[in-house]
Amino acid sequence: MPPLNALRAFEAAARHLSMAKAADELNVTPGALSHQIRGLEDLIGVQLFERGVRSIALTGAGARLYPGLREAFSRMREAVDTLDEADRDRMLVVSALPGFTAKWLAPRLYRFAALHPDIDTRIASSGALANFRTDGVHVSLRNLPESFAPEPDLVYERLFAASYMPVCSPRLIERLGPFDTPAALAHAPLIHDDSLATWTKTIGWAEWFALAGVAEVDASRGLRFSSSDHALDATVEGAGVLLASDVLAYDELRTGRLVMPFDLKMQSGRVYCVVYPTRLESRPAVCAFRDWARAEAASMVWESCKGEATRSAGPGAPAPHGKRVGKAIKD
Repeated sequence: MPPLNALRAFEAAARHLSMAKAADELNVTPGALSHQIRGLEDLIGVQLFERGVRSIALTGAGARLYPGLREAFSRMREAVDTLDEADRDRMLVVSALPGFTAKWLAPRLYRFAALHPDIDTRIASSGALANFRTDGVHVSLRNLPESFAPEPDLVYERLFAASYMPVCSPRLIERLGPFDTPAALAHAPLIHDDSLATWTKTIGWAEWFALAGVAEVDASRGLRFSSSDHALDATVEGAGVLLASDVLAYDELRTGRLVMPFDLKMQSGRVYCVVYPTRLESRPAVCAFRDWARAEAASMVWESCKGEATRSAGPGAPAPHGKRVGKAIKD
């Protein structure tokens, strides 16, 4: 048998198709990982990876070897997990996107901790989809297309849909004056959340201006951020107007830190879901988190922040229109 560390190095690199990510997972340097894999190739006498300048791909031999090793390491992890059932049942690892973690999950998580002090909750914030077999994650909060194709052996619980609308700080209105019409935003400082491109190519300032009937606008100008939470933080500070997710901007709208100049929203065609493996659906910690997340989503009544926004913006500032900043989904 080849050394276990070499097999583990190959399995991680094959799963990520990235030496850097595999090395990070195993807490070794990419050079050390590559050395282990080359040693494995020399030992078994076949090449396992095609190595490009910035990428790797499995050879035919590597593709034959990977499924068996993936299953073997998965079974070993599951076997280790059974050693201490009590500790396993107390721990809950939740995966969520960084922006969703910062703006929705983290501000509410203390309520879950208060309801379930016996559960050791750990948040794994990542832009990548959690692998329930290899990442040690029990529950994931995912942003998915409304017409997503369910993966086998996973349970999906819908929380709410996501829409996008302009938001800004009352201090921006104090500085620039009220935005009386959508056309007024044509010359306002714009903020872009570039993470939207990860999910959809049809949501952005250009599309919103087209929906509002405003033509000949340079919608590419302005500040750009690669994460939603950073874009929202800059907007709260008065840096400009952001086309924001109603879910992520909910707390800022509710408290008046942000206001909606216009109640003109773009439907994203995406939903937030709680996702977990079917093998864990009877686990108490998973059930408790699922029920809590659904209750939190249902409690978001999407109330109007008109009063708070008017007082914050000062005399003459436009209040946000409408009484809803989004739509909750109930199963």
